[in-house]
Amino acid sequence: MKRFVLAITGASGVCYAKRLFDVLHPKSELHVVISERGAELLKLELNLPPSYFDKENATVHKNSKINTSIASGSFKTDGMVIVPASMGTLGRIAAGISGSLVERAADVVLKEKGKLIVVPREAPFSTIHLKNMLALDQAGALILPANPGFYNNPESVDDLVDFVVARILDQLDVEQDVMPPYQP
Repeated sequence: MKRFVLAITGASGVCYAKRLFDVLHPKSELHVVISERGAELLKLELNLPPSYFDKENATVHKNSKINTSIASGSFKTDGMVIVPASMGTLGRIAAGISGSLVERAADVVLKEKGKLIVVPREAPFSTIHLKNMLALDQAGALILPANPGFYNNPESVDDLVDFVVARILDQLDVEQDVMPPYQP
């Protein structure tokens, strides 16, 4: 069974995190960390409590508790996804600042040369945002903006969410049937 860390921070777009969790949950061991603002957005955007993620094969960690398993390089994972990734979280990780569990876990994944996927949901990007994304890319992270495609003729918001989630799953090397590959 694969093991993943899912971090939800305070950018709009928690629908991506919920859908990713729902697809990964039955077949993966998941470790979930939700920032304070991420929890607020779960309530605001989806009317979900953070306890939604507390299920079998899933552990919800407190973002304020940095001394936990996923904050150690000895805790091996198949990847970490920060979705949605706020620009504040992205910037702190790019600067090597680990003031929360989300930031420390991401720092550990980078230092251990693991797979870190950062899904920013912001528009437009400022020069500072772009420099921070470049710094993370250079450190080994994959920047995967929540930019859905339209060539699959989406008919609903769920279709747009699935486009991004399918791209995340592809990058995690998880077989998925959320969205078929592009067929010209």
